[in-house]
Amino acid sequence: MEYEIKPKNKLTLGIGELWQYRELFYFFTWRDIKVKYKQTVLGFAWAVIQPLAMTLLLSVSLGKIITSAGELTIPYPLFAMSGLIIWNIFSSGLSNAGNSMVSNANIIKKIYFPRLIIPISSVLVSFFDFIMAFFIFIGMLFYYHTSVVIGQFLLFLPLSILITCVATFGLGSLLAALNIKYRDFRYIIPFMIQALLFITPVIYPVSILGNATLRFIFALNPMYAPIELFRHAIIQKPLDSNLISISLFSSLFFFIVGLFYFRKTESYFADLA
Repeated sequence: MEYEIKPKNKLTLGIGELWQYRELFYFFTWRDIKVKYKQTVLGFAWAVIQPLAMTLLLSVSLGKIITSAGELTIPYPLFAMSGLIIWNIFSSGLSNAGNSMVSNANIIKKIYFPRLIIPISSVLVSFFDFIMAFFIFIGMLFYYHTSVVIGQFLLFLPLSILITCVATFGLGSLLAALNIKYRDFRYIIPFMIQALLFITPVIYPVSILGNATLRFIFALNPMYAPIELFRHAIIQKPLDSNLISISLFSSLFFFIVGLFYFRKTESYFADLA
């Protein structure tokens, strides 16, 4: 007699099953964090050094140019840092999740557990880096004597993180499923992340784009909404509800497509890994 262990429903997130295996979230996440910083002299400090170094580089190379456009109401280093700490959740999570199934091939070949745990845990690793860098960002707010609308900040901070995680998980799951079948994606993922950085309002405000069509194209980026929402309590400029709505729809679209494709194809992961 043979028994086949598989998810009951392939077209759902499977919250109940994920909860049954909740201990694995801790195992995979903490394992990946330790591996990431293993045998490094500075250890967890790299989670802070990387966005700080990038902020310094951008401030030196682009700071004066962006500031001279007259679209910023806060110092450029603070503007860049506010975008980078949110963007790094997406870029790091997408890279980790996209390669997660291939990296864990030995495990998925041996035992059954909800495969979604692996890309979700990969996103949680990037959230750990965000927490480390966020404390530096708070210090920068005090350093530049920047006023913050506390109510809006407490509202939009978790909202922007949630949207970022939804978009990252959706795209990450899609890429994880594609990467396990088509290994070309291991080369496509880094290039795609680099390209997305330049069409995301991380290093410059979208307001400098005079063309309405370009703004619409940029709003199709799922990372447009979380970055703009996160900055809203600091910059205190009106939000474009139409562009925010487009970006939110994009995040939801990639979440649904990524989840659907992952669940549809996960049955052969162990054979192809």
